[in-house]
Amino acid sequence: MLKIFRVAALSLLSVTLLCSVNTFAQTKKKKTHSVRDSLRASILSRDSMMRALKRSDTSVNNLLQKVEYYTSAFNQIKSNLSKKLDTADISTKLPSFERRVTLIKSLIDNDKSSTLRYLYTIRDVLTRSDDQLDLWQEQLADINSKLVQNQNDLDAISRDSVLKILPADSSLATTYLIQKIAIDSKYHRLDTTNKKVMVKIGLLQNRTSAVYITILDLKDQIDTKIRDFSIRAMSQEYNNIWSMEADEGNDFGTATKATADMNAKLFNFFIGRDILLHLSGLVVLFAFFAWIRASRRRIVRDNDEPESVFNQANYVVNHPFVSSVILTFTLLPNFYDHPPVVVLEMFLMVLMIALLYLVKKACPATMFTYLLQLFGITIIYSLSNLYIQVTNIDRVAILILGLAASVISFRFLSKVRRAKDEYLPYTGFILKVFIFFQASSFLCNVFGRVSLAKIIGVSVVYNLWLALALYYIVHFIMEALFLQLEAGKKSNNLTSFIDYKLLQNKFRSVLSIMATILWLVMLTQNLNIEDTVFDALGDFLTKNRSIGGTNTQFTFQSVIIFVAVIWLSSIASKIISYLYDVAAKHANDIDVAKKKNRTSTLLIRIGVIALGFFLAVAASGVPIDKITIIISAFGIGIGFGLQNIVNNLVSGLILAFEKPIQVGDIIEVDSRSGTIMDIGIRASKIATSDGAEVIIPNGDLISHHVINWTLSNNNRRVELIIGVAYGSNIEKVKAILLNLLTNHDDIMSQPSPSVFLHNLSESSVDFRVFFWAADINTWLGLKSRVLADIYDAFNREGIDIPFRQQDVRVIWPKGLPPIKVEAPGLSDAEEQQDTKDTKAPQDQDQ
Repeated sequence: MLKIFRVAALSLLSVTLLCSVNTFAQTKKKKTHSVRDSLRASILSRDSMMRALKRSDTSVNNLLQKVEYYTSAFNQIKSNLSKKLDTADISTKLPSFERRVTLIKSLIDNDKSSTLRYLYTIRDVLTRSDDQLDLWQEQLADINSKLVQNQNDLDAISRDSVLKILPADSSLATTYLIQKIAIDSKYHRLDTTNKKVMVKIGLLQNRTSAVYITILDLKDQIDTKIRDFSIRAMSQEYNNIWSMEADEGNDFGTATKATADMNAKLFNFFIGRDILLHLSGLVVLFAFFAWIRASRRRIVRDNDEPESVFNQANYVVNHPFVSSVILTFTLLPNFYDHPPVVVLEMFLMVLMIALLYLVKKACPATMFTYLLQLFGITIIYSLSNLYIQVTNIDRVAILILGLAASVISFRFLSKVRRAKDEYLPYTGFILKVFIFFQASSFLCNVFGRVSLAKIIGVSVVYNLWLALALYYIVHFIMEALFLQLEAGKKSNNLTSFIDYKLLQNKFRSVLSIMATILWLVMLTQNLNIEDTVFDALGDFLTKNRSIGGTNTQFTFQSVIIFVAVIWLSSIASKIISYLYDVAAKHANDIDVAKKKNRTSTLLIRIGVIALGFFLAVAASGVPIDKITIIISAFGIGIGFGLQNIVNNLVSGLILAFEKPIQVGDIIEVDSRSGTIMDIGIRASKIATSDGAEVIIPNGDLISHHVINWTLSNNNRRVELIIGVAYGSNIEKVKAILLNLLTNHDDIMSQPSPSVFLHNLSESSVDFRVFFWAADINTWLGLKSRVLADIYDAFNREGIDIPFRQQDVRVIWPKGLPPIKVEAPGLSDAEEQQDTKDTKAPQDQDQ
């Protein structure tokens, strides 16, 4: 390649020099020509030279470009074949899928299952295989498209006519032949390799497609079996129990062997998949256990009386590992999609043992005895639930189990009625429901509906244990949160300011609702109607509906999403505002935080709710033009009847931005005074001194005269009018008052107290006293103490405090005898004196 460039450069240089010499010679010969003609001749000469160079260099440049382009294309094809076409993983795993499909086909062909759980499990296995094969088919299709592109590029190279023409120059021809031989060698090598890989990929695609088609056929068979099973379970499958024949069911030994074989295969398949989910269960177990232990250690280290804290969290403190096991093995089955029955029952076995241990330690002995008996019944139910074929022994076992469960539950119910307070809440109601369904299972079995009887009996027993576990889980989580908050009280972090009582009231209800929903989901799983229920629910929610005869369409799913997002945004606004308050208290001094730290949360709440509204509109898929119509209608409503509401809303925003009043301020508005407890979006709450809460619209706080006693500080001036008797030394009185106020610890020194001669009234000389209280919340108590101190000081100094006196004169009409007035509590001497005083005016008048 370098040689070609050198030859081309030398040729170009030679031609340029030759043309320059010729031009110079022509200029010398034609001295008589004008300068204009000379310049024109030079231009024509140079143009001729450049055209000649272009024509002579075209083939060479084109050849060089072709060689360079095809060399780069070969390198790219080689790179694609070596790096991006790895099918080793597919080739390794595909045989196991082929064997799995063959096994599942034999299980389906020979299936006589008495439970839908196995059919759903097999369908789940097929669905997972289907998903994996979809992924492989996409990978193989992508690889095949790259191979086809490679082959097209190679075919284009072989058909290029430029490579079949030799250059006229002998030196270039030799160099070109060398390059052509190298290109042909690479072409044949890559063409052969690419075709081999295409054949390999084609075979893999055929095998993958064949397995995929088989899986689709098997899924259709499973769906048919599920429908047939549902119809069969609701009808009378076998004779009544009194007409049961010996050959009605399958052989017990054969059924046991088939059951063991199928469960072993399903268990092995389950163990080999979802390794991350298996590990996640261990992570949940040890994470919850470590959380409890860490909180417990911190409480022991930082708290002087840790036992007082531990007494409020008995479950997780005394039984941390058992609590973690119950939490993990209750939630773990929900991590998987249709796990095998044998795996679910293993999880349930561990859960029941942990629950029995906890009940023995924390509940009455009668409840432990009942659950221990129920544990034995559940074990037999679980073994029966593993059978994939119905036998007479299995039918009789289900019959006896239903009757036994009803009897022991009824006996325990009578004990619960005698002492309700000793047992868990709703124990009596749950036992009644349990007895009803166990009796229903017994009756279904008696009248030949064996599959339905087993489904009801197994599901009710399992969900009774799950209900007990979920009840304890709510307590575990609340107690763990309590320990976390108690452990962080002395660490001065955010959790140390969170009120557990408030958190408990709000969060426990949320946990209870979530536990109830989870229990209902588990109930549908145990009844084998999970897919049916959720499919029907999905169809109901996603079906388009119209309002009246209009074109406006909606779905219940969009409505639920809209309402849920609005509800969640309101909850989020409350949580954020609460955390904002906690952070403000954490960042500021206690006195400042006590006064006003929550006014800005109004803006946060408005912002979060507004954002939640727009998210709700976006999530529910409501068209923007419909929202515009709603807003327009809302504007018309404002013009007619919502002026006051909008006024209060806007006033709330003004209060939030301007902050003339804040939470914690003491205000007076319209003869009402009190402390602001909350500034809402529409109205504010004021707590009065007599314990009432007054709701004041925000518009009144903006438009009316408001006195804010604590806008800039908490100080308040106190004024007293003190009267002394005439004849008292004025300067002495002023000195006593000033000395008393100056030396009083609760009175502010700046501004200093002051005493003025105020008035000369009818019976006293009045002094006006001013002093300042540092905290307005304590000014009444300070005023009382100051008055008491003034009274004591005047009493010590002999200064009289005058009081009002009245002389009453009674004038009797002439000719009437005086009437003796009996004053209660007066002695005879006092009565006589009173009579004389009464007569005196009368005699004087006479």
